[in-house]
Amino acid sequence: MQRRVFLSGIPAAGVWAQGRATLSDVYHDAAARLIGAAMVDEGGWRKMQYWCDRIGPRLAGSKGLERAIEWSAAEMKREGLVNVQTPLVKVPHWVRGNESAIMLEPVESPIVMLGLGGSVATPPEGITAEAVCVQSFEELEKLGAERVRGKIVVYNAPWQGYGRTVQYRSAGAARAARLGAVAALVRSVTPVSIRSPHTGMMSYAEDAPKIPAASITVEDALHIQRLQDSGVPVRVRLKMEAKTLDDANSANVIGEIAGRERPEEIVVMGGHSDSWDVGNGAQDDASGCIACWQAVMLVKQLGLTPRRTLRVCLWTNEENGLRGGRAYREWASDTVKNHVAAIEMDGGAERPVGFGLSITGASEEATARAMVRMQEIGYLLRGIGAGEMTRGGGGADIGPLMRDGVPGIAHRTVGQRYFEWHHTHADTLDKIDPQEFRLSIAALAVLGFVLADMPERLGD
Repeated sequence: MQRRVFLSGIPAAGVWAQGRATLSDVYHDAAARLIGAAMVDEGGWRKMQYWCDRIGPRLAGSKGLERAIEWSAAEMKREGLVNVQTPLVKVPHWVRGNESAIMLEPVESPIVMLGLGGSVATPPEGITAEAVCVQSFEELEKLGAERVRGKIVVYNAPWQGYGRTVQYRSAGAARAARLGAVAALVRSVTPVSIRSPHTGMMSYAEDAPKIPAASITVEDALHIQRLQDSGVPVRVRLKMEAKTLDDANSANVIGEIAGRERPEEIVVMGGHSDSWDVGNGAQDDASGCIACWQAVMLVKQLGLTPRRTLRVCLWTNEENGLRGGRAYREWASDTVKNHVAAIEMDGGAERPVGFGLSITGASEEATARAMVRMQEIGYLLRGIGAGEMTRGGGGADIGPLMRDGVPGIAHRTVGQRYFEWHHTHADTLDKIDPQEFRLSIAALAVLGFVLADMPERLGD
């Protein structure tokens, strides 16, 4: 075994001169220290508690998001991160207001709902109409305008994974409006429901009227479907006060450990500070923000100053605008070429299994070389079960960086229950296991530190 030489936690350059040391050889001791510190860390959990229990939901334009941004920037400064900044971002400002839905016929029964982000309001008296239930866009088109006009379309699309099922939430209102529907109700995008509605962003089309849209529970969608299948007409009243105000001021929150040799080169990691206006946004995405932030803090606390700058960014407005990620790219300007990697955690804090990598525009040879390095880092994470490195990664907030060739890395978890809580009142702190959360901090700390410190850039 080759002897590893360290100076203040940093591997000596002579190790690399031998030409055969892997990243797992060189960073074994530093990784062990970071993992050990993460597994007994309390600071990250205190931050999670503050965001979730004392600030709460953080929809773009809300006082909650403003408080989270202000508190986080102040805390980063207090903790000793450098170059703490809050660059201004203009964000959409949608307000839910009061809302309700009820089945009037054949039996009076409340429908549990959440308006979809960006939806318009109903008239003050609401919209009362017969419901027509479909399970797919193909079924909707077969009905045609004659059978849809003047109706409330109910999408009872079964769960087929988030990527396939979310299209009914995002495009359902526009598709129904083209055929003359007066409103759209969308079965919540989730595999499991205890009469829990899941909100999320929807969008309108220029060639269709804007009609109100809301999510309803799986149970209510199935109830309406059964009645329709039995030949029983269903009549529904929907009331929504939703409105979109002028764009509001928000900000990304940025803090750093300055690199000791190549401070102009940057590894950035983070999550999105905003959430929906229900629940506490614990899994989505306080966990991503705080885990990345605390990972950077552990590197600092252990005195492991990497060659490059290690930056944390809490991106604003991922949920209903993606403006934080785009604003960061504009703010980075020409320095985007100096971004060595961008890491995003936005899939919740269940037990981590590893990371996924994508490099837009890279040759197969360069991607293969980067994957070898990722796998060597993964070896350091085997002991905590987070060492699986795969092709295919990225995220909504780092997408603008990736389009300019920055290697994008996604944090991966077992993903067993995330979509049960996603965008609901139930996305609260109690859904996160503190030890699983610490595993994510550990994995991010090791990955971030090694990428920022290794002699070569990841894609070189």
